[in-house]
Amino acid sequence: MSSVQIQRQRAIVHMLGEGPKGSDEVARLLSQAGYDVSQATVARDLEEIGAVKMKRRGKVGYTLSEKLGKRDESNERLKRIFAEWAQAVDTSGSMIVVRTPPGSAHLVALALDQAKFPEVVGTIAGDDALFVAIRSDLSPEPLASRLREMLTDH
Repeated sequence: MSSVQIQRQRAIVHMLGEGPKGSDEVARLLSQAGYDVSQATVARDLEEIGAVKMKRRGKVGYTLSEKLGKRDESNERLKRIFAEWAQAVDTSGSMIVVRTPPGSAHLVALALDQAKFPEVVGTIAGDDALFVAIRSDLSPEPLASRLREMLTDH
């Protein structure tokens, strides 16, 4: 994935974090931000970040998925998202801390939640970091190691 594509997708995640947007609006905002995009590029980016089309108050727009997908699809999505958006993985007690670019932690947290790892109790996302709570009777290191391997996949 090119650095321009990564930056553009981060911009889209930030836009959708402010609320649902139609693909035309996303394209217009990207153009205003200096990105040269076609409708096909926007559609592909929306799909790659896992945005879903929804209808709210009679308007159709895209938002970041809050629904749980199938486990196999979720794991593949996690691998793709983690390789592109996560920057570092560390542990502290029974927690895993994942660093991301600003505005991206919720996207990585959602992908982790959707992967339904049995050792994960839940995630808390800030702006550029997320905390992954691990069941108290388990060490966080095995999952942290698997996540670190995903960092090296790109």
